[in-house]
Amino acid sequence: MRTRTLIATLFAALALAACSKLTPENYDRLKLGMSYPEVKAILGDPAACNDLLTVKSCTWGDEKRYISVNFVADQVVLFNSSNLR
Repeated sequence: MRTRTLIATLFAALALAACSKLTPENYDRLKLGMSYPEVKAILGDPAACNDLLTVKSCTWGDEKRYISVNFVADQVVLFNSSNLR
């Protein structure tokens, strides 16, 4: 039983650490024209990325709380967020 509690606690801590970069302050640091590596330096590794023709769309977070960024030619052209506050 103690092992399960320890594992659950570690999982919760990892989940919180992964979301720690999803803040209004980091969202405000994003600018049009930034490169993918620049965005990644601010937000960390994305949860998912999809490429469609010349548009790369990446999401940090999950369906309830996220930052989404679209890149064309490795430059930010659009970004939005949900439930950061």
